[in-house]
Amino acid sequence: MGTDKAVYMRTGIPKSQIDLLGAVPLFSGCTKSELRAIAHLGTPTTGEEGAVLIKNGKPGREFFLVVSGTASCRVGRREVATFGAGSYFGELALLYGGIRTADVIAATPMELLVFDAREFRSMLMNTPGVCVKMLARLAERLTESDSRYSD
Repeated sequence: MGTDKAVYMRTGIPKSQIDLLGAVPLFSGCTKSELRAIAHLGTPTTGEEGAVLIKNGKPGREFFLVVSGTASCRVGRREVATFGAGSYFGELALLYGGIRTADVIAATPMELLVFDAREFRSMLMNTPGVCVKMLARLAERLTESDSRYSD
């Protein structure tokens, strides 16, 4: 996977990328200016089918936004979620500074926007609406997980 960061400043974000970010529910309340700022923070990268994007037990250092393709989230051999265009993953370990709790593997070739910990914090600090939506989604995931393992 090409997550190695080159030292360069992204210039001119394509309108298609701004439109894509605006269509992601997490970013739907953002202004064009906020979307542009978010796009400047992330690094576009690709993942080949079968690439391990996140490894269970490893430190969480990146947040991933899926531009295209599909990834499978697995706990052991069990698939617990899939992530397609507009989905995101990797936020849990970044939010609490812990280790990854699952493997995420590219099920198809993928295009991703990757944010390191500093960029992720900057995105949350500068777009409070994103922070609120992410918190709501985390609560939803926790509720789903609780109901799955109760009884």
